[in-house]
Amino acid sequence: MPSPRKSAAPSAVATATTEVDTRYLESLVGYNARRASLAIIEVFMERMAVYGLTVVDFSVLSLVAHNPGITSRQLCTALSILPPNLVGLIAALDRRGLVERRPHPTDGRALGLHLTRSGKALVKQAEATAAELEVDATARLTERERATLIALLRKVYGGSA
Repeated sequence: MPSPRKSAAPSAVATATTEVDTRYLESLVGYNARRASLAIIEVFMERMAVYGLTVVDFSVLSLVAHNPGITSRQLCTALSILPPNLVGLIAALDRRGLVERRPHPTDGRALGLHLTRSGKALVKQAEATAAELEVDATARLTERERATLIALLRKVYGGSA
């Protein structure tokens, strides 16, 4: 009868799990950007739950608030969302009474999106919450470092200046 395998000593296992070499991963922009994003998004989702908003819902509503009459096509481009994915999202926001569609002033085929009174009130509260979250999430940074971080990240993904 074969003898059972001996397991590693508990202290060796504990040491192996606490001493993980992450130097290579931490040298990668993508790894660091993703880790920072996950940390912020987790708190963002907790704080936006009171408004019933996801990250994408918030982004759409904020863009509509700051660009009254924006079209679905413009939203898709700005947020890198596929049109079929946006259709359901806009319909859900419409059912909640947060957005309304109106004829576009220059394109007879398009509809512009506008916030309703309820939508404006919700976005005002949600944007204040997001601003507070940003301060909390970047508390270890100075204002200058925060501005530099945003500028560098925008440079990486090709965002507007």
